[in-house]
Amino acid sequence: MDILNYINGQLRPAQGDAWLQNPSPRDGQVFSRIADSAAADVDLAVEAARSAQPGWEALGSQGRHDALMRLAALVERDMEAFAQAESRDNGKPVALARKVDIPRAISNLRFFATAILHWGSEAHATDGIAVNYTERSPVGVVGCISPWNLPLYLFTWKIAPALAVGCAVVAKPSEITPLSAYMLAERCVEAGLPPGVLNIVHGTGAKAGAAITAHPEITAISFTGGTATGARIATVAAPMFKKLSLELGGKNAVVVFADCDFDMMLKETVRSSFSNQGQICLCGSRILVERSIYERFKKDFVACVKALRVGDPQDETTDLGAVVAEAHLQKVLGHIALAKEEGGIVLTGGERVHLDGPLKDGWYMAPTVIEGLGPLCRTNQEEIFGPVVTLQPFDTEEEALANANSTRYGLASVLWTNNGTRMHRMAHALKSGVVWVNCWMLRDLRTPFGGMKQSGVGREGGEEALRFFTEAKNVCIKL
Repeated sequence: MDILNYINGQLRPAQGDAWLQNPSPRDGQVFSRIADSAAADVDLAVEAARSAQPGWEALGSQGRHDALMRLAALVERDMEAFAQAESRDNGKPVALARKVDIPRAISNLRFFATAILHWGSEAHATDGIAVNYTERSPVGVVGCISPWNLPLYLFTWKIAPALAVGCAVVAKPSEITPLSAYMLAERCVEAGLPPGVLNIVHGTGAKAGAAITAHPEITAISFTGGTATGARIATVAAPMFKKLSLELGGKNAVVVFADCDFDMMLKETVRSSFSNQGQICLCGSRILVERSIYERFKKDFVACVKALRVGDPQDETTDLGAVVAEAHLQKVLGHIALAKEEGGIVLTGGERVHLDGPLKDGWYMAPTVIEGLGPLCRTNQEEIFGPVVTLQPFDTEEEALANANSTRYGLASVLWTNNGTRMHRMAHALKSGVVWVNCWMLRDLRTPFGGMKQSGVGREGGEEALRFFTEAKNVCIKL
């Protein structure tokens, strides 16, 4: 099949008729080709967006709400098709896509469609002599660049608030997992979304993504991906005074105290380590365990990990499917080799998994647990973004906190304790944008989301996203 661009309401190939091959992680076989877009395609998309934006803004919040709700209903109608496509394109278990990815994409569309109806303006009476109020207007044409790990989930997380406030969007999904965004474009046509309001340009970051970042008519960039790529985007966009929202890498700590609910913690820590093959920026990859329960945790955790089933993403009983690409598989295996060089001991996993039959060329990997490494080694400092975690014991709260905060990242932390004062004390001191206490990935879409340090700039979610895609104007009227 051909995965086409969606520009000005039409599905079309790249102008140069260039194509990228799109293999499935499940079996390594090419099943589609992707429009390999360049600057000329981005120019067309921006021109369509510029023409459409005034009318989209004039439609009003109710009209934009109605359009986004129609789109959400079509995705919900075809949820199974989207889940199957996401699994085929990304390698994740179809059960995970059905339970998490597609429902969350639908929620994103509905949440921001509804949020725009309830978003109020600030007003201030100034000592009885004036009234000040804040007016917010869409920033114009915006660029949204989303990653491969949660394709439709994070694609809609970006475009939904931008569209809701009245911006027109030029969006680029990852060239590694473009299928669900293409399917969304087909539903945009069916939903009657005005042409040019949303434009989806496929292709590589080096060509299509760079053209979006550098385009002078794009006023804001929302990007989720690696820290190095985020830095390159910032060097181009910042001198052009574009608004920037960058959600970047993570090296997240899970801090386990002896007073936790052990059984619940164990179950959730397995999930937070290996969901989506560990390919979620919020996965906990450094597990810090109070020494008094370290041996018990290690024994039970390794047993649970060994019981995880690596297999066909289409099998409902599969726990871990394929990693997203062969190059990524080799990168993760390279990190494991480095861990061994640094003195790490592989307790389980550490190798590629070869399935039988038609899936023999798929990109599968055993979930991996490593111990014996200090907090400052490369394995505990660099983002691996795969099914790999390290275990480290600690003796004091201060030691755990210093270790958890020791990396250049600050995206998320997980804290397991039933000590109420410690919950608040540690949550305050952990240097991360999200702190989950006795849970993981429990999300409220109203809350701000983003990272500290090199995990990003700005916040997404709730009113933070609506503010990002708008310009604020203070109006002061003397009484």
